[in-house]
Amino acid sequence: MATLPAPPRPALNVRPFFENKSRAFWTLQAVGWTGYLLLRGASTLSNLSLDAIIPVLFEAIVGYCVTLLLSTFYGYFRGLPRVAGLVLTILAFAVATLFSAFLDAFTWSLIQNGQPGVTLPRMLVSFYVTFTALFGWSALYFGINFYLIVEDQIDQMQHLENQASSAQLAMLRYQLNPHFLFNTLNSISTLVLLKQTERANAMLSRLSSFLRYTLANEPTAHVTVAQEVETLKLYLEIEKMRFEERLRPKFEIDQAAERARLPSLLLQPLVENAIKYAVSTQEDGAEICVRVRLAGDRVQIAVSDTGPGLQDGRAMPSLSTGVGLPNIRERLVQAYGPDHRFETRTAPAGGFSVEIEIPFQLDDLSREAA
Repeated sequence: MATLPAPPRPALNVRPFFENKSRAFWTLQAVGWTGYLLLRGASTLSNLSLDAIIPVLFEAIVGYCVTLLLSTFYGYFRGLPRVAGLVLTILAFAVATLFSAFLDAFTWSLIQNGQPGVTLPRMLVSFYVTFTALFGWSALYFGINFYLIVEDQIDQMQHLENQASSAQLAMLRYQLNPHFLFNTLNSISTLVLLKQTERANAMLSRLSSFLRYTLANEPTAHVTVAQEVETLKLYLEIEKMRFEERLRPKFEIDQAAERARLPSLLLQPLVENAIKYAVSTQEDGAEICVRVRLAGDRVQIAVSDTGPGLQDGRAMPSLSTGVGLPNIRERLVQAYGPDHRFETRTAPAGGFSVEIEIPFQLDDLSREAA
């Protein structure tokens, strides 16, 4: 018997740094300007006097306060029309740079020379230093905000894709109900015309149980193999009322695969097709076998019958609406993407089978059907 693969290790729950944008801003603001102060202060290691340290400390404090104002203006300007916002952003940056450079030059002159005043050479030096610091801060500010906008858009796209995928799965799943109802009600109508009212009542009772089960579950839910098999048996009880001994179901279910998940009502259309093509077209009926086994980390499913199979590459004519197999293919694509296999086979001596291979997934109570 195949052994269950080891469950995956739980992933570390790392909380994104930018989940709380306000906290991230204040953290970066404090760390950034502290680093700036340390880097600028490193140049004064040869001269540890207050005359050398105070201008650097004042420069970092001014830069911290000015960038707080810039962040407010930048945030407001982003909500304006593009051209107006760009012009005002550049203007705010220029004013902030000139103001910070002037304060830096004034403070340096006051401390070094002992008297207020601003010289052109010192103003140019302060302007270069201040421009570099504020330009780097602004570039980082807009870069982080652009990153957050892109992340938000990606999250929105993923949310929309998930909604579209769920809607598609629901549509495919609901597509099966009227298809199944048409065939079952047609059988009940036949029994009524034949005045077999007891059998018709029994079929109606089992039909209501089957529909109660299907309607109680979410259309996008994944059920266990064991639940899917129980649903198939409930469906076959309905068909058994119609075909009696001509319908001979057989189940070969690997116990290790019973907890594997798969889309609900995935196998019912396969069994329905087997009844339609194999049982109803032969006087002595046919055997329908459902096999499920676990092969490593893959679940292999096969639904086969002992009917006539394909003739000249074409399915035998019937009243089929063509919903079954295309529906299953699409649901597998929606549920697993390329990580699945879907094949149909026919034997030269007769018989038709459908083989499905999907990844092994353990029970997930949050998505498991009720």
